[in-house]
Amino acid sequence: MNGAELTALYLEEVKRSGVRPTELCDDSHLASEDIRNFYSGKLLTRPLFLGGPEWQQLQTDLANLRSALVRLPDRLYGGDLAAFARDIGMTEVQVSAILRSRAAEVTRQFRADMYADRTGFKVLELNLGSAIGGIDASDLCHMMLQHPVLAEFARTHRLGYGDTMRGQVTDMFVETGFPRDRRPVMATTDWPSSFETLEPFMRHFTGRLRDLGIDAYPCHIKQLELRDGRVWLGDKPVDIIQRLFMLEDLLDNPEAAAMMDPVLDAVARGEVRIFTPMDAELFASKGALAMLSDEQSRAKCTPEELASLDRILPWTRMIRPGPATLEDGWVEDLVDYAISHQHDLALKPTSLHGGEGVLLGWRPEVDRETWEERVRAAVDGPYVVQRRIRPVPELFPSDEGDPTPWLVTWGVFSMVEGYTGVYARAMPVESDVEVVTFRAGAYSTGCLHVLPD
Repeated sequence: MNGAELTALYLEEVKRSGVRPTELCDDSHLASEDIRNFYSGKLLTRPLFLGGPEWQQLQTDLANLRSALVRLPDRLYGGDLAAFARDIGMTEVQVSAILRSRAAEVTRQFRADMYADRTGFKVLELNLGSAIGGIDASDLCHMMLQHPVLAEFARTHRLGYGDTMRGQVTDMFVETGFPRDRRPVMATTDWPSSFETLEPFMRHFTGRLRDLGIDAYPCHIKQLELRDGRVWLGDKPVDIIQRLFMLEDLLDNPEAAAMMDPVLDAVARGEVRIFTPMDAELFASKGALAMLSDEQSRAKCTPEELASLDRILPWTRMIRPGPATLEDGWVEDLVDYAISHQHDLALKPTSLHGGEGVLLGWRPEVDRETWEERVRAAVDGPYVVQRRIRPVPELFPSDEGDPTPWLVTWGVFSMVEGYTGVYARAMPVESDVEVVTFRAGAYSTGCLHVLPD
């Protein structure tokens, strides 16, 4: 049984039971007041559903996508990570940070933000490393399963969920090298400008990590001190820095390098371990996806990688003058093609997040002159064009009557142990919002999947 069939059955069950759908997102079952406040009034009325073959295919495709992605510097640049970083739009200060905080192996923790169209899942962007939201998706699933209607439906159809919280803890131990019988001290470290807003959520999050075997404490980077060959948070010597600050923070503040450099130097000297190193975001760049989509890279991929890329990676190109190969093998001048195919393309900055800077060519408010001006201004800059994906809306129960259609971004997690669940954000179709972000007012939910035999 696939996700669409499970959804139809569940909608019928909700209707038959007579339960008010908003009862299914009763946030009183969430673990703390901080997390209830974070999601207040912004939870969807059901989880998403995936059949066994669907999530198993996703697991395979995302593993192959990561395999092809992290091999780009070796396959195309002879291992020169700095050259790779510059070509996908990183500044010199970002390149320096990447090289000084580089892991022996690129993290396996990532979230692929995807749309589901009529042919399957398609990647919009990737988020690699520790600075990604939605790790508490398993807590949302646990909350919703407290309702007897959903709990019985899950029992009947053998549904469970990926434990994203435990999955991340496993990643932390594996990728930092600490044995599981240790309780390392971890500073969950944000950027000063966002810490004030995120601190309540971070308090909840670090409390959950302490429940799971890591002594984690929230802070921002200026609260860390370096002395006596260690990194300290107050009177606590820090074993691991969980990095929530990002490469893009280096572009926002002239003092950013001065704040970040001492921490990265301590990592380089082995005085503290970092989860995850800065190179994670290099592979999260949409410029890296564009390079992976290009024919030069595809020629070096394995057959298994190509099969997965063809399923889930839409045509994506850095905005550069010269020819580009289309999906059907036809070659066009890229800039001319992008301008003349406005209604089938999105223009995106390579390394910003949360929909910032995205221009959707098909939107009625984007006239031809604006589109052409923005495309030409993006040439040789840190921008990509990406083929439009037309997602199939998901239906959610409504207290007002018939189920309502929502536009859903599936944030599919892959970690050391493989597929680890979904953190979904959604907007009502009637809202006419197509860049689904918290800033736009998105609602959240998790995902239940058919358990393996």
